[in-house]
Amino acid sequence: MIVVDASVWIDFFNDRPTPEADALNELLGERPIIVGDLTMAEVLSGFRADNDFRKARSLLESCEFRPMVGMAVALEAAGNYRLLRKRGITVRKTIDVLIGTFCILNRLPLLHADRDFDALEEHLGLVVYRR
Repeated sequence: MIVVDASVWIDFFNDRPTPEADALNELLGERPIIVGDLTMAEVLSGFRADNDFRKARSLLESCEFRPMVGMAVALEAAGNYRLLRKRGITVRKTIDVLIGTFCILNRLPLLHADRDFDALEEHLGLVVYRR
């Protein structure tokens, strides 16, 4: 099972030829993909056309859904954010710390195209999917 971040889904739906979007295209139908509540909200909120929204929603709903944030993840993510900040690293988006922490706690690899996750990989043990 692989968690796919919104950064990859957005490139995928916009037909941007990135290594991560290509990896997602290869993984679809071949490996279980996890879509979390945070990712689903991030991705779907960006669609302007109703038809595009419906197609994206259908694809995302065909993946395995997982709620990502509860009290345990929220508290651990706050601790992770503070730990990184103490090391002089400021992650730009709290949502990325939440998603990364979810992956760390559940021992799930993350496919992403967002530099905010680099610090979580380097300092907190986030496993990043690379083909």
